[in-house]
Amino acid sequence: MNQARTHTEPRLDARGPSRNPGYAHIYAVVQKIPAGKVATYGQIAALAGMPRQARQVGYALHTLNDESGVPWQRVINAKGEVSPRTWSENHLLQRILLEDEGIEFDDHGRVDLTRFGWAPDSA
Repeated sequence: MNQARTHTEPRLDARGPSRNPGYAHIYAVVQKIPAGKVATYGQIAALAGMPRQARQVGYALHTLNDESGVPWQRVINAKGEVSPRTWSENHLLQRILLEDEGIEFDDHGRVDLTRFGWAPDSA
C-alpha cells in the first residue's frame, strides 16, 4: 500500500553519499581533471567505462555533497556550456568556480574545448 509521506518522516538527502557503485568510477575520473581544464559529461562517461551514458555522470555529480572534494565544476556539456539546473542555482556557481580557475567563456557562455578541454593522455 502506497502512503503519502508525512512531515514527520525523514527525507533522503539527495546530496549525500551515493550507494551506486558505478559512481565511484565517475568520481575517480573527475578527480583527475586538473584546474584550468574541463571535460564533457560524455567524455567522463566513456573514460569511466560507461560509454553513451552522459546523463549518469550528471546524476552522479548531483549526489555529491559540499565536502566531497570532487571538482564537479570541471564537467560541462558537449557544447562547451555549463548546463542550467532547474533545482538550484549551481550553474551560476559553476561558472564562477571555472572562471576562478582561469577558464574563459565567450559571449554566448561557451568554453573553447580546444583550448580548455582536458586531454587525459597529456595529463
